[in-house]
Amino acid sequence: MNFNELALIPELLKALEDEGYVTPSTIQEQAIPPLLEGRDLLGCAQTGTGKTAAFALPILQYLQQHPLSSKGKKPIRALILTPTRELAIQINESFKAYGKYLNLKSCVIFGGVSQGPQVSELARGVDVLIATPGRLNDLIQQGYIELGKVEKFVLDEADRMLDMGFINDVKKIQAKTPPNKQTLLFSATMPAEIIDFVNRILIDPVKITVAPVSSTVDNIKQSVYFVDRGNKLPLMINILKDEDIISLLVFTRTKHGADRVVRELNKNRITALAIHGNKSQNARQTALESFKSGEVRVLVATDIAARGIDIDKLSHVINYELPNIPETYVHRIGRTGRAGLSGVAISFCDFDEKEYLDDIEKLIKKTLDKVEDNPFPMVIFEKTVKVPQTRRPRSERGSSVQGKSFANNNGERRGAPTKPQEDKKTGAKPKAYGKPYGNRVAKNASRANAKFNTAKKSHSDR
Repeated sequence: MNFNELALIPELLKALEDEGYVTPSTIQEQAIPPLLEGRDLLGCAQTGTGKTAAFALPILQYLQQHPLSSKGKKPIRALILTPTRELAIQINESFKAYGKYLNLKSCVIFGGVSQGPQVSELARGVDVLIATPGRLNDLIQQGYIELGKVEKFVLDEADRMLDMGFINDVKKIQAKTPPNKQTLLFSATMPAEIIDFVNRILIDPVKITVAPVSSTVDNIKQSVYFVDRGNKLPLMINILKDEDIISLLVFTRTKHGADRVVRELNKNRITALAIHGNKSQNARQTALESFKSGEVRVLVATDIAARGIDIDKLSHVINYELPNIPETYVHRIGRTGRAGLSGVAISFCDFDEKEYLDDIEKLIKKTLDKVEDNPFPMVIFEKTVKVPQTRRPRSERGSSVQGKSFANNNGERRGAPTKPQEDKKTGAKPKAYGKPYGNRVAKNASRANAKFNTAKKSHSDR
């Protein structure tokens, strides 16, 4: 099947031809016909399956074929909610590309930047609004956005919005839209709370399941290096000696880890930039554009920041640190091997990450190929266990501080006063702890009392 068989209007077909798209993906083939009929849809699809075009093309066609007769500012007729800024930007770029021959206007809004330019663009009127939940709710409360004319409502990556704590924001937004709208929900997984939400907002939906999250794209070559944590950076630098790796997306679990990897790569004359939550939106977008254009060879990202990254012909992904959530692995490696192209996904696994690897392999139902030709083989195969030292009998021990004995050869403590003994010549009985020991005790007590009285007086004078 090709796009000509999906009853799309000529303007859309021409735009798809410009983009080089001829054959629809599985989800596009299954979703576009019922969406053109106005049906609600529940799509279970992982990233990289082409779901953006699956909902964007029918929405654009509907808006073009059903123009509003009223003049004045355009109302928002289609609303797409996404969990992250990057994904929102990507979807807006897709709407602009597919709708280039249509008289329709799209706009994207997200947090992390000044709202001024976004408010100005909204004031001029838009047909399609792509938004993240937080910024959208803010602008609704400020009176800049009205959703009473929404006819098409899309929730993209609903499970990720749940993970990020946006589900209540989404419910508030959905309640402000008309009840008779067409609703589409896409999610890679279907946790209980998403299923409950689906049952309340979708009406007799068409259900499409494509490449569930437990399966990975077949044309991605997956392998794992077992390597000690301290050797991960040298290993990656060694891998990057391969000139066939033109673009590499690296995943870390933390923002600090992403910055550290970038610093080390740049020290080794490998161009790299990082994107994560501590970066400004402008910095993140600049980094992404530099990576797409080939100015930067390596992009290092955390999982949240990487959501929605869509890079044509990305050849390699490296899991510098394995994710502690196995489904995240599938999302990560799905950045390569897109649109039928082949890709390579390499994972680094240190001792503490072996459990994560087990969970991943259990989820995807396959064992990752172990790379035998490893210049930095794992040395630490088991955690060091401290063996308690055998204590000597008390009779053989002197007092100790930090492992140093303070006992002399007679078993007496060095530095401690010697207990007075009876005079062997005269037979005189010793006085209990006489001089010089008694004097020293008295002097020490006197000094302590003096210090106490001085401190007490100083405190009372405050």
